[in-house]
Amino acid sequence: MIDDRSRTLLKTLVERYIADGQPVGSRTLSKASGLDLSPATIRNVMADLEELGLIASPHTSAGRVPTARGYRLFVDTMLTVRPLEAEAAGGELAAAREQLHPDQPQRVIAQAASLLSSLSSYVGVVSAPRKAGVFHHIEFLRLGERRVLVILVAPDGDVQNRVIFTAHDYGAAELQEATNYLNAHYAGLTLDEVRARLKREIEALRSEIAALMQAAVDAGSEALAESSDHVVVAGERNLLGVQELGSDMSSLRRLFDVFEQKTQLMRLLDVSSRAEGVRIYIGGESQVVPFEQLSVVTAPYEVDGRVVGTLGVIGPTRMRYERMIQLVDITARLVSHALSAK
Repeated sequence: MIDDRSRTLLKTLVERYIADGQPVGSRTLSKASGLDLSPATIRNVMADLEELGLIASPHTSAGRVPTARGYRLFVDTMLTVRPLEAEAAGGELAAAREQLHPDQPQRVIAQAASLLSSLSSYVGVVSAPRKAGVFHHIEFLRLGERRVLVILVAPDGDVQNRVIFTAHDYGAAELQEATNYLNAHYAGLTLDEVRARLKREIEALRSEIAALMQAAVDAGSEALAESSDHVVVAGERNLLGVQELGSDMSSLRRLFDVFEQKTQLMRLLDVSSRAEGVRIYIGGESQVVPFEQLSVVTAPYEVDGRVVGTLGVIGPTRMRYERMIQLVDITARLVSHALSAK
């Protein structure tokens, strides 16, 4: 896409802008890049990069700043991130490991969000662990004509209740038959596994009992999804001090609405959990934080080897990406360790 000379100048420009927050001029690039180029040559290269949409020229300055597209090229092809071990990550991360109590998962999530915010000076976000949907015991209770209460008990003792409306009016004997069958044959399986087996075994069951079981599984899945639909956000006010955002009150209000509603954030974190390792959204790429001046760095975390949630940092596109990638990666590993500890 661009030659080595242009790549070097773009890399230098992005690094200088991240460090100083000021548009970068040709004289600064000449000194910082180490290239033996005349100011006229550098200006020509800058014009080419601007035409490609990689940099832009603010109205108030003769210098250039990176665009979201420029940051993307920088992150994808020019950034070198060294692995960061928890032991070498500084006193704050070492102290954080001690604070993440494995017997209090919700506290771990809240502390992880605060940790990400304090170390990055931006916004920390963490989605609560998704439950596996395994049930230990299920029970049906007739509430009235064609109204049944489904009581679902998870292995950890968590109880979910759901009222379902049925086409058939079930009697107590039928409800007990369904209860006994599900508990005898499916206890310990995930609800997805139960649903799949019911489809295969439906011919062996009376149709009205099979329908009740399918409805119960669907209701249980919805209840578990709602109980897991939780995002912790910390450090929103840090964005008030971001140079690129501080004076744009309209964008800040829209952004704080995203933090308040959390639904869109949950969608982004859910998508990110399907990716391996750290994922970076620059500018409006996430379509959830749709601001050219903001980037999102995320990573999934696990419990006993299974991905259950996502955490990350939301900050300006002018962030130190190497540092953010390291912080998000090591925090994901610390949270995974804390939640998997027995």
